[in-house]
Amino acid sequence: MKKEKKNQIVMTIIIGAVCVVFFAVMFMQFKTIEETDITAIENMREADLRTAISEWKGKYEDTQKQLESNRKSVQEYQQTIDKNGEASELIDKDLAESNMLLGKTDVTGEGVIVTLTNTQECVIEYSHLLELVNELRYAGAEAISINDARVVTTTDITQINSRMQVSGQRVASPYVIKAIGNQTYLSSTLSLKDSGFIDRYKASGMDIKLEKGNNVKILKYNGEMKVKYMKEVEK
Repeated sequence: MKKEKKNQIVMTIIIGAVCVVFFAVMFMQFKTIEETDITAIENMREADLRTAISEWKGKYEDTQKQLESNRKSVQEYQQTIDKNGEASELIDKDLAESNMLLGKTDVTGEGVIVTLTNTQECVIEYSHLLELVNELRYAGAEAISINDARVVTTTDITQINSRMQVSGQRVASPYVIKAIGNQTYLSSTLSLKDSGFIDRYKASGMDIKLEKGNNVKILKYNGEMKVKYMKEVEK
């Protein structure tokens, strides 16, 4: 909507500028005709008439040059606005992509959903969640969450006694881990025989359920992101 409004303003300015120039040309022509006495023209000597015509021609040419100059200026303004608009769109696109990768926006896409549930034979620990998250990352996951708590670069998964936390948010069994990425590659990596996460821990009694999805939704990160040690390299 902002871009459409901007374009409307630009078009109004362009039309206004062109109209002003055309009216100026018409006014000059009408004024010249009004100020010219037809009888006087008939009585003019040929030399005087040539001089007058030359003056009118010069005025007309000057007006035409001014009109052409204004046209070029309008074109330059339009090109500048178009370039700025394109640059603004690229910046907005880069910003949107950065926010998605940083976890600042809700996202959706194809991927997998892994559900881990405690059993008598196996109780889920934070190390299991860490291992699964890392395996999903290695498999190319672009976004991950645990019980709707977004996992970002600064996320810590901790455990105090039986209480599990993801970035300070308490989570409990069943643990629903969502990942957005190539669902075939993600599921194949987790399902590798003997070495994949599912095959390894099912053998130890862990209850694991793997689902593929075309519209996996992952919520944005609700915590505060702070940079403590990094700083931009001075050029």
